[in-house]
Amino acid sequence: MIGLRAHATSTAVPHRAGTLSADPSAEALLREMNRPGVGTARREELCAALVRMHAPVVHRIAHRYAHRGEPVEDLVQVAYLGLVNAINRFDPGRGAQFFVYAYPMMLGEVRRYFRDRTWGIRVSRRIQELRPQLQHATQRFVQANGRSPRPGELAALLGVTPEEVTDALLAWESYRPLSLDGTGDGDPEASPLVERLGCEDSALQHVVDGQALRGLLAELPDRERTIVLLRFFGNKTQSQIAEELGISQMHVSRLLSKTLRHLREELYGA
Repeated sequence: MIGLRAHATSTAVPHRAGTLSADPSAEALLREMNRPGVGTARREELCAALVRMHAPVVHRIAHRYAHRGEPVEDLVQVAYLGLVNAINRFDPGRGAQFFVYAYPMMLGEVRRYFRDRTWGIRVSRRIQELRPQLQHATQRFVQANGRSPRPGELAALLGVTPEEVTDALLAWESYRPLSLDGTGDGDPEASPLVERLGCEDSALQHVVDGQALRGLLAELPDRERTIVLLRFFGNKTQSQIAEELGISQMHVSRLLSKTLRHLREELYGA
């Protein structure tokens, strides 16, 4: 698309207001482009002239899709890409009008841009195509009934299943996700969303296990419970525990292993 903007801003061949018809000299230029022996420099001149001729159509297509949230300048460049592809692929020998061939290619390039480049998540083509239909159907329903439609009502209007409508509505919300670096509410003074989002507390599972363990500890015999508490909550060594309870360190080790195995089986079933 390099150089297309420069071509587009040059003086274009006049178009009659309100029409989309191509200049009648387009076919003549294309025949010259496809003539054997035409040099590269001449082909580029002819291509630039064809681009200037169709600049109003390109801009009209871009503005047709401008309400979908993409910069018009980007849509203009995408439509120009479709135009140049049409120029390069058109065969004057078939006798068709160039505009009839080029206009669908420009539209298709813009639609492909929305389908492949602008979605925040990857969704099926069917859901992508259903999204604009939902928009129009919702607007018509609200105008006629004074309220928002339910998924079943939209499904009946469009001749699709309620599940498809639900999928399309969910995808609609994910078309352009908010950036975590943005504020999310349009206030430039607000802190970024990433600083206001909650996260999973890594200690939460320990709280759950701790509550379950509290009950299991209460059920242990006094000596086993004392050994566990002194070892893990009193931070004492097995030798210190043995001395405090008046038993051998080996006995403490056996009781501790047995008690921990019992608690593990009761907590996790293994």
